[in-house]
Amino acid sequence: MEDKTPDILEAMIFASDSPLTINKIKEVLGDIGAREIRKAINILNERYESCHSALMILEVAGGYQMVTRPEYADYVGQLYKSRQAHRLTQKALETLAIVAYKQPITKPEIEHIRGVNVDSVLRTLIERNLITVVGREKGPGNPLLYGTTKDFLEYFGLNSLDDLPKLKEIDELLKGDDKFLESLDQVALEQLAPEELGMVNPEISEENGESAQESSATNDETTSDHDQSETKPDDAP
Repeated sequence: MEDKTPDILEAMIFASDSPLTINKIKEVLGDIGAREIRKAINILNERYESCHSALMILEVAGGYQMVTRPEYADYVGQLYKSRQAHRLTQKALETLAIVAYKQPITKPEIEHIRGVNVDSVLRTLIERNLITVVGREKGPGNPLLYGTTKDFLEYFGLNSLDDLPKLKEIDELLKGDDKFLESLDQVALEQLAPEELGMVNPEISEENGESAQESSATNDETTSDHDQSETKPDDAP
């Protein structure tokens, strides 16, 4: 008898409005193992590949979701142009990136990195369910700690936080983007991941070592002045 498991899973994943987890599949299908489920998913993806389908199944946020292939992103984007108003602003993306890479993190720590007040941005990210309160830091005032949510993983098509691009990889990609580098807040990046960025940009030779040290001292003074200043208000996200 022909195994209908791949066809059944295809129908379930297509009909689900969120990534379909293995546990949920087991609830519906009963006696089926995780290995058998993954085998059926592989069969479906091989089937899509063989017929040059625009669809594929990815593991996202701990479940399986049917998505379009990256090469068709521009066309799908044109179809949903009306949704552009709901995109995150640059300020929101910057704050979200800090939370994603430094979580759990407090609001004062975020503001120390960004150099601006982030009340309105945090509120927007919480309303969008991209971040949430994950606890309190043990210390004076017991400030709230923020972290990302499952919706964050779904929004960016990630299966887990381990799938986030390494900052070293991002730095390498951005080296060729002159316009971006002109506006890059290097101080903020160094505070976000000083060790990793130090590994990526070790462009200090023995000949210009003294110059590099002077530049570092200047940056330290700037950071010190910044820490002593009051936090600037941010625009609404």
